[in-house]
Amino acid sequence: MAHPAQIKIPATYMRGGTSKGVFFRLQDLPPAAQAPGAARDTLLLRVIGSPDPYGKHTDGMGGATSSTSKTVILSKSAKADHDVDYLFGQVAIDKAFIDWSGNCGNLSAAVGPFAISNGLVDAARIPRNGIATIRIWQANIGKTIIAHVPITDGQVQETGDFELDGVTFPAAEIQLEFMDPAADEDGAGGSMFPTGNLVDELDVPGVGKLQATLINAGIPTIFLNAQDIGYTGTELQGAINEDAKALAMFETIRAHGALRMGLIERLDEAATRQHTPKVAFVGKPADYTASSGKRVAAGDIDLLVRALSMGKLHHAMMGTAAVAIGTAAAIPGTLVNLAAGGGARNAVRFGHPSGTLRVGAEARQEGGEWTVTKAIMSRSARVLMEGWVRVPGDACPTA
Repeated sequence: MAHPAQIKIPATYMRGGTSKGVFFRLQDLPPAAQAPGAARDTLLLRVIGSPDPYGKHTDGMGGATSSTSKTVILSKSAKADHDVDYLFGQVAIDKAFIDWSGNCGNLSAAVGPFAISNGLVDAARIPRNGIATIRIWQANIGKTIIAHVPITDGQVQETGDFELDGVTFPAAEIQLEFMDPAADEDGAGGSMFPTGNLVDELDVPGVGKLQATLINAGIPTIFLNAQDIGYTGTELQGAINEDAKALAMFETIRAHGALRMGLIERLDEAATRQHTPKVAFVGKPADYTASSGKRVAAGDIDLLVRALSMGKLHHAMMGTAAVAIGTAAAIPGTLVNLAAGGGARNAVRFGHPSGTLRVGAEARQEGGEWTVTKAIMSRSARVLMEGWVRVPGDACPTA
């Protein structure tokens, strides 16, 4: 029988923050994959190597973790006052499923560098030396991100001495501003707190009644108190990811939180919306040893946070969840703010499994409603490989 030849598609493999993924220009995708739908999803699943029942992504570009099973599609922006449109796809590892419901804050750091290097930004906007300010339209959630990308001799500067816990080597610092980060995607109604409360009570079968802060900022997130679910906030990945009962508990909490937030209409819909909302638990500062062996002192952080992504405890912190953390910390009375000691604040440094991270947010109350104008954090990004990715021709049969 005849077997389809492989096709090759221009692509770049990039690290952004503590994540990495395969980046494409929209115009370089096969015609059938340039529009949303089954053809695009089928192609990108094959690129990553999903679904993989072995959970290894041996036959694809994915890394078999939520941090490394990601795809990005970029194009010149159709939006006024923006440079590039950014679409993110979170690829499931063992299922034929791509979740387009949210952003990746870590890979947001790589969008500006890719856009500059691949001709998606007007050359007149790129200085010979200095900082290029790239205006990104995040198409998944309809939000603006401003990336400040260092430029040396007309090229993106990738090396530097900026260190980011969760990333092995230093690189150049890229500052990101997430403008008006309160999410207004499906069901959120544009409100930062979809229930109208800073703290809600979730009654979760098999778990009990839990206090929760339900927030739409950066990415829809459910914040819990660590002690209420039997944790301290100092846990590393093994303590959660090797405990099947714990993972099932968190998924049940996530489904009930999603229902309360209006992101789904029935509990069973949570299975088809794996990327959002996130679940995180917070605790007061405490000493612990990070996954790298680095010692984190209670006096060096404002609070502890652990977060789950795609059903597993994240090895560091998702960038979008960091935005949610900074936003919630800036609003007195949320569980995040209380874990950090309460009161007004415009930045926090929190401890995560790989170390620490600082994130800032500007919050204000108007007419009884809290708004956040922007959240700010620093990341780094680097090209790991560029050229073409190859997939069997039947991965995009109408290409």
